[in-house]
Amino acid sequence: MATEKGRGFLLKIGNGATTLVFTTVAGLKTTQLVINGQPVAITSKDSGGWRELLSGAGERSVSVAASGIFTGSAAETRLKTNALNGTLDDYRLCFEGGEQLQGKFLVTRLEYAGDYNGERNYTLALESSGTVTSL
Repeated sequence: MATEKGRGFLLKIGNGATTLVFTTVAGLKTTQLVINGQPVAITSKDSGGWRELLSGAGERSVSVAASGIFTGSAAETRLKTNALNGTLDDYRLCFEGGEQLQGKFLVTRLEYAGDYNGERNYTLALESSGTVTSL
């Protein structure tokens, strides 16, 4: 497997239309993806002392964290509106190798910060709601 550059990890937001068009959330410097799984244990006295898990069961979720420089793009404005309204929206995660993940996410944190002589930056966190598919 070839090494991939971090800049090839993009967060995109849908436009809300019936036929979705995704736009890159501009200005991102760092992005992080975590796939979470809560297993269902089916261990019994017949398990010989070893934990057994039920395949395909339990709760799965995807968490995304990102930070970057505020550019005032339309995608950032849509993301901020979603955060203020608590609105689920379609997001797509794209990787340099061509893999993509897509699903509905809720903005659970959006922070803005800035220094006197520096750029305005932001940090955000997204949590999945429903199925996240690999494209």
